[in-house]
Amino acid sequence: MDERMLTFIHSFDCEKPPYLHALEKYSKETNVPIIRPQMQSLLRLLITWGRPMHILEVGTAIGFSALLMSEYAPAGCRITTIEKYEKRIPLARENFEKAGKSDCITLLEGDAAELLASLKDDGMYDLIFMDAAKGQYINFLPDILRLLSPTGLLVSDNVLQEGELIESKYAVIRRNRTIHNRMREYLYQLTHCEELETTILPIADGVTLSARRKQNEKKR
Repeated sequence: MDERMLTFIHSFDCEKPPYLHALEKYSKETNVPIIRPQMQSLLRLLITWGRPMHILEVGTAIGFSALLMSEYAPAGCRITTIEKYEKRIPLARENFEKAGKSDCITLLEGDAAELLASLKDDGMYDLIFMDAAKGQYINFLPDILRLLSPTGLLVSDNVLQEGELIESKYAVIRRNRTIHNRMREYLYQLTHCEELETTILPIADGVTLSARRKQNEKKR
């Protein structure tokens, strides 16, 4: 979308709590990736509307998105977030503590594939937010589907790879081809899965929303 239009749209955003504004500023100064403004707006809406009581996030970084979700989640909501990168884990914990959110946000340290497989909370999570290594989304999917509640919503961020996904894999630099192939496969699996109804939205760097279908429904 045109930058002027984006600026215009974001001019209507409500002011974030000061601590989130400070974290956003820190991320820009240190080049730590956090969710983009459009994704922030979408998450705020989805959580305000859906009122999830159990949220699972794959990819904590410095804790910005978990904290944002906690601001709009209903009282008593529990957020579980997973992070592998050791240098970011202490900072995320510190940010949770400073914001007074350590009681409602649980940070799990380690490889997401292993941690997801170890979670026994089948069908528990009302909202799952995927924002980790893009080449691993397809590998996480079986456990993600197991953990998603019957009325849950799966939100996957950064699925369009800055527009590279529409290109032939041979037009993509070699080191990005594996991610390119895996993300295309992930989008195919989401959109052709009998259990899910999925839409792909071209906002931020691309996002998918996937909701479970009723057990007696089939894709037409």
